[in-house]
Amino acid sequence: MVYENRRQSILQLFDDKPRINVCAPMVRYSKGAFRELVRDYGVDIAYTPMILADVFKSSAFARQDYTTNNSDCPVVVQFAAHSPTDLAQAAEIVAPYADGIDLNCGCPQRWAYKECIGAYLSERPETVQEMVHAVKSTVNIPCSVKIRKHPSDMRKTVELVRRAERMGVDWITVHGRTRHQKSTEPIDYEAIRLIKESVSIPVLANGGIFSVSDAETMYDRTAVNGVMSARGLLQNPALFASYDHTPLSCVEKYINLALAYGTPTFILHHHLMFMLESVMSNVERRTFNCLSSTPAILDHLTSYYF
Repeated sequence: MVYENRRQSILQLFDDKPRINVCAPMVRYSKGAFRELVRDYGVDIAYTPMILADVFKSSAFARQDYTTNNSDCPVVVQFAAHSPTDLAQAAEIVAPYADGIDLNCGCPQRWAYKECIGAYLSERPETVQEMVHAVKSTVNIPCSVKIRKHPSDMRKTVELVRRAERMGVDWITVHGRTRHQKSTEPIDYEAIRLIKESVSIPVLANGGIFSVSDAETMYDRTAVNGVMSARGLLQNPALFASYDHTPLSCVEKYINLALAYGTPTFILHHHLMFMLESVMSNVERRTFNCLSSTPAILDHLTSYYF
């Protein structure tokens, strides 16, 4: 699962930097090679994809999906759970090899809601309070929660974050949309600002960050401590380094990292599709999307770009 026990203080990072750049947890995508890539372009903290705590704590095979190394730091391992015991046991296993634990209270997918995880928890502050308490009682690394705004009553979101803070959570990440909203709908800056003003711990804002300008708008309108990007970083891993589009040097660096990490072809392919989307013609995109092997992908890139 891991290479070496090492740790970097995320809390010190919040003290040292007034604005923190964060790579969001992304299923399939925010894995080792991509986390290492974005760190080279201004990302301060990177999250793993969401991991199911009950499976992780029970299955050695499942734990093989999380790998880290000395350059992958600081890294936050995000768990989805509906049981405080499962979450605490999973956190205890991974704690020596992570810099923080995050509880996912924001995943909007229907299957997650039915399993009583993700955004289901954003409407249940008592359960979140119990889970944070379980983690803080078990491990000695920072713990955070990632939430969405309540669908209808922001008072419940405020109650959620205040309960979590009382239990010792170290920072909050808030997505400025409800679980029902599409990713194309506007971010609710006022909701994020309200959450920031309701707690004394650091708050990260998630949603709608595709450029440095978007980040500046978020800071100006919410006064948060940092911003988290998901789709923006997929499309342009160098966005926090003020690039408007993914530079070819970044594409080449990702390819080398992906090959070194043994990244599966379909994940390599998807990352490159995101990175090159803005420069590919429709004809080239149709051709590239049909490629099904790593050699074919590399041959195409050599012919067109390198």
